[in-house]
Amino acid sequence: MYLAINILGIFVFLGVAVLFSKDRKNINWTSVGIMVAINIVLSWFLVNSKVGIDGVKGAADGFKWLVDISYKGIEFALPDWVHVKQMNFVTSALLPILMIVPLFDILTYIGVLPFIIKWVGKGLSYITRQPKFESFYAVEMMFLGNTEALAVSGLQLRQMKSKRLITIAMMSMSCVTASILGAYLLMMPGQYIIAAVPVNIINAIIITAVLNPVKVTAQEDTIAKIGSSSENTDTIEDGSEELAEQQADKKKKKEPFFSFLGDSILGAGRLILIITANVIAFVALAALIDALLSKINPAFTLENILGVIMFPFAWLLGFDPSHAFQMAQYMGTKLVTNEFVVMGKVTPILNTFTPHFKATLTVFLTSFANFSTTGMIIGAFKTLVNKEKNDVISENVGYMLLSGVLVSLLSAAFVGIFVW
Repeated sequence: MYLAINILGIFVFLGVAVLFSKDRKNINWTSVGIMVAINIVLSWFLVNSKVGIDGVKGAADGFKWLVDISYKGIEFALPDWVHVKQMNFVTSALLPILMIVPLFDILTYIGVLPFIIKWVGKGLSYITRQPKFESFYAVEMMFLGNTEALAVSGLQLRQMKSKRLITIAMMSMSCVTASILGAYLLMMPGQYIIAAVPVNIINAIIITAVLNPVKVTAQEDTIAKIGSSSENTDTIEDGSEELAEQQADKKKKKEPFFSFLGDSILGAGRLILIITANVIAFVALAALIDALLSKINPAFTLENILGVIMFPFAWLLGFDPSHAFQMAQYMGTKLVTNEFVVMGKVTPILNTFTPHFKATLTVFLTSFANFSTTGMIIGAFKTLVNKEKNDVISENVGYMLLSGVLVSLLSAAFVGIFVW
């Protein structure tokens, strides 16, 4: 029965996207059907076939190997933080980022990651029949993160119509950063963390294609390059030609490697501080809200309120009412805080969960979809496009949140079908 409910959940989540679609008549159902079929096969392959399971475990083990090596640097600088019975959250989950982020930046510097992103994006566009840049961006943001992917796509974004920019903003809610997967793997099952990444890519395209269908002409369906022209150049904000020239100069003269590496390490340090600050602030604020609510009624807690709101969606992932409410609490907490808050909370009790609960929760948590991410995305667009386009994106914050939630639910539902 619960498997049937899980399958029903996929249709309900897609139905919600259709209900809120900006243009139902122009949804490309052939493309959506192809992508749904791909994700069913992909989910089965990654979590229920020997080859897929071995491949995912190999990738997870590879990330854990990198994390273990990163502890050598941490141990050298902070031995009293490492040689303890149990390392704290910052040491165990976040400090390894200081090595992993620069490693991925080096792969970008030497051209390995851009090559992978380019060809995987092209293949995805061909198979899914979606516009080239949207497919390219879906892959790009999964490696680089949302704000980073937006930053390196500035020229393209300035040449795109506002309606397509809404799609990019919605897709940005569903990403993770490859360099932060190591932190996730220390807290949640690696098999489902790794499996969630490609499943999220496809679902981000599915949901945005339904919520915001856009007809893209052959002339518009291009990847912008420095010096390229576009029919939409009249929409480019003032000063963009000067920026393009500056970018062209930077391209001709590559930044010295060690200068680049130094910036990458400092960026990783800032990322750790940002995550740490957010986790401390959100956990403390949640505790404050709980303390205030308890004065009204001890049963009033933030988790209980969020659990009630998210309960129908959690139930559709294939749970009995009690487990659905528990899942709903974690889902709601993740959306108003972030995934690290929930991961830190469930890590000590992870082994008490059923396989289905463990798989669906892990996949749902593997994204940046939460309220604070909307502010980050709008802030990034503000520096890249003109005020008129940024205002259009700001007016669609609700759609951004809806997209992020539906992608996470759909990914959890696809994977959940095959894990019981």
